[in-house]
Amino acid sequence: MSATGEVTDRRGRGRRIILWRHGQTSWNVERRFQGTTDVELTETGVGQARRAARLLASLRPDAIVSSDLRRAAYTAAELAALTGLDVTRDEGLRETYAGVWQGLTHEEIITRHGEEYAAWKRGEAVRRGGGELETEVADRAAPVVLRHAEKLPEDGTLVVVSHGGTIRTTIGRLLGLEARHWESLGGLSNCCWSVLGEGARGWRLLEHNAGTLPEPVLGDDV
Repeated sequence: MSATGEVTDRRGRGRRIILWRHGQTSWNVERRFQGTTDVELTETGVGQARRAARLLASLRPDAIVSSDLRRAAYTAAELAALTGLDVTRDEGLRETYAGVWQGLTHEEIITRHGEEYAAWKRGEAVRRGGGELETEVADRAAPVVLRHAEKLPEDGTLVVVSHGGTIRTTIGRLLGLEARHWESLGGLSNCCWSVLGEGARGWRLLEHNAGTLPEPVLGDDV
C-alpha cells in the first residue's frame, strides 16, 4: 500500500499468505486455554475483527479459508462481508487439542501440570494435557494452507483465519524451521496477523504480529 493509502500494483511480487488470528474471547481475557473448545467472540473481539477486516480488505485478498471454530469463523465473516469472498471452513485449521489442559487458566496449568509445562517450554515434544503434539498440528494445518495457496492466481493473496498456536506451528513448518525453534516466533495478539511471501527458495516471513501497536498476547499461547 502506498503512503496515500492506495493499494499498489501487486504484479511480480509473488503469492502472499496472511495468517490472521481470531478476535478476543472471554477465555482469552481469563488466560484460559481454549484449544478446540468452541468459544465465541466477545463484543471487543467483534470490534477487533471489524477493524482488522477493513485493513485486510484493502489488500484485495483472493481467497479466505478459516478454522471452523466460531471464534475464527466469525472473524473471517467480517472480511468476507467487505470483500464479497466466500469463506471455506476447514477443521484442519483448528487450535491445538490439549486434552485436560483445555478450560484451565495459565496458573492452573502450571500448578497442576508444572513438569509437563516446563518440558514444553524447553522445546521438548510434549502432548500437552494428553493432546496433540505441535508437529501433529502442523501436519494437519500446513497442508490445508498450501493447498489453498496453490489455487491462487500469480501474485494472489490468501487469508487464513486460525488460532495462535496453529498459526505459529504452520509458519514454522512452512519456513522449514525445526520444531524446537517454533516458539521463537512468539505469539500473536488477538486479530493480528503474520504474512508469508513466496520467494525463490520457498516461503519467507515478511511480517509477524502485524496490525496493532504492541500489546499483551492473550490466549492459548501459554
